[in-house]
Amino acid sequence: MTGLRYVYAVCRPFSTPLQAQLTGVGGDPPRLLSHHGLVAVVSHVPEGDFAEEPLRAHLEDLDWLTAVARAHQGVIDALTTVTTPLPLRLGTVFRDDSGVRTMIESREGSFLRTLDRLEGRVEWGVKVYVESEQAPREAPAAERKPATGRDYLRQRSARTKSHEEMWQRAEEFATRLHDTLSACAQDSRLHAPQNPTLSGASGRNVLNAAYLVPRAESEEFVERVDRTKDGVPGIRVELTGPWAAYSFAGEETAPEEGT
Repeated sequence: MTGLRYVYAVCRPFSTPLQAQLTGVGGDPPRLLSHHGLVAVVSHVPEGDFAEEPLRAHLEDLDWLTAVARAHQGVIDALTTVTTPLPLRLGTVFRDDSGVRTMIESREGSFLRTLDRLEGRVEWGVKVYVESEQAPREAPAAERKPATGRDYLRQRSARTKSHEEMWQRAEEFATRLHDTLSACAQDSRLHAPQNPTLSGASGRNVLNAAYLVPRAESEEFVERVDRTKDGVPGIRVELTGPWAAYSFAGEETAPEEGT
């Protein structure tokens, strides 16, 4: 089959076969390309979509990008069940197998160091939201309607103070939770809070963090997060994972990219 080579991840050789029905971007099944003791997981994609110019145009098409991202993530998820993958950036494409091998050779040292660091570990994501729609309990109707301008200012001041106290409690809770989870993880990353318009999540995101956890200790980590979920009224804790270690896939000294 002709076409460009789409690369999902790099990993060490593994013996467990991938799911027989697994398909990648564009419906092509992923295959393994071995070189220098490493394995690139690749599939064929059409040049008409993934050459430089059409790919740049497609990146403005949200529906197309979403379909590619889901297929990409599906392959990474399948790899995570059988090995420790080092995910590559969405849309990593080469002209042919030779180009993939050249990439492996040029980054071999970095790949090996990172795979050593990630071996047997997975990423868990934890987000904390303030349920902004949960305003402080309303007063009876007779008390809500201010009789004078002074009453109005007093009630407004009380509402402002109540909201400020809620945000402060949420930030203190998020800080404590992050400290607790970081202490039982092998590494952690703080990402920028999510934009609710883009994420679709309700509430204000005050913690968006990733934790690198040994796979064997994941159950304990999940239980630790679960114990915090009902800790503070008006605060929601969300746990996602286990994922391939996207947030930790770069060199330890490299600047972190948001997810």
